[in-house]
Amino acid sequence: AFGSNRRIYLSYAEPGSGADAGRNGTAVARAVLSADGTQLNAVQVIFRQTPKIDSTAHFGSRLAFAPDGSLFVTLGDRFSQRDAAQDLSNTLGKVVRIRPDGSVPPDNPFVGRADARPEIWSYGHRNVQGAAIHPTTGELWTHEHGPQGGDEVNITRAGRNYGWPRISYG
Repeated sequence: AFGSNRRIYLSYAEPGSGADAGRNGTAVARAVLSADGTQLNAVQVIFRQTPKIDSTAHFGSRLAFAPDGSLFVTLGDRFSQRDAAQDLSNTLGKVVRIRPDGSVPPDNPFVGRADARPEIWSYGHRNVQGAAIHPTTGELWTHEHGPQGGDEVNITRAGRNYGWPRISYG
């Protein structure tokens, strides 16, 4: 709806503060682009990867809007935290699905589970670098770096485990 609301979304590496000083993580913000294209107004952070990590690698982060208006955000495992990709209590090595305001859609696969973050759509990802919505089916397709030079392409479905680091063929 950019043509009517001039709202843009961006992801970035966000530094930590306080107890998280020296750490960082992927964040997503939305803002309104001024009519002359020179300013971002009403900037609002709508998502923060947790936990923040002391690392400079594997931020992931591609944004893709689904036909229903929800926003997919891809998140890397941050390299040093590969096992966290299998842990549903964090957002490392995950694809999350949020609404454009950052709230969680009630039909996400892990909503209501005490041991899982409700925004998680899929898990077991290494470092998703590409994301696109199929123009006919509306499915999310992702691409991530393989550990041995071979990359991986997935149709990324709700609640699925994509195996990293337990299984990967590179």
